[in-house]
Amino acid sequence: MLQEFKEFALKGNVLDMAVGIIIGAAFTTIVTSLVDDVLMPPIGMILGGIDFSNYYINLSGQEITSLAAARDAGQPVIAYGNFINAMIKFLIVAFALFLIVKNINNLKKMMEKDEEKAADEAPPPRNEVLLEEIRDAIRSRNG
Repeated sequence: MLQEFKEFALKGNVLDMAVGIIIGAAFTTIVTSLVDDVLMPPIGMILGGIDFSNYYINLSGQEITSLAAARDAGQPVIAYGNFINAMIKFLIVAFALFLIVKNINNLKKMMEKDEEKAADEAPPPRNEVLLEEIRDAIRSRNG
């Protein structure tokens, strides 16, 4: 069973997936910073100083001054501002992945066209040339 696990863990697909997950986690950190630190402040300023991350609906009925205070007190809230931020992050990641996959597919198509072109332009294999010469020599003797 240990040998089977070793074979599974060392397959290329598993290692590729692990690398993808690690890069994805790093990319998520970058996107989080992009949304929270770069995109949302100007959007909030344009919308009159709105900070989406502090938008919430208080479900407790008690007066709460901020989302952080509600969470510290253990009060139930719907933090829809955080949801808006998460949706923006998702859209950025989805769009970035779309661009990556689109470019990879275009690159694959270009490579396939280059391979087809090279195959069309490649001289015939040496054994085919020799067989054609033998055929032509036989024809010239008989004809």
